[in-house]
Amino acid sequence: NVEIEVELMGPVAMEPGLRFAVREGGRTIGSGAVTEIIQ
Repeated sequence: NVEIEVELMGPVAMEPGLRFAVREGGRTIGSGAVTEIIQ
């Protein structure tokens, strides 16, 4: 398990529990879920 903090380049609608995938070159290299929104 890994915990990361990400700063997005632009506004994105999201909420805790939202699942996401990290892709590079058309391949999924990671996935996870939003656990907390830090403003």
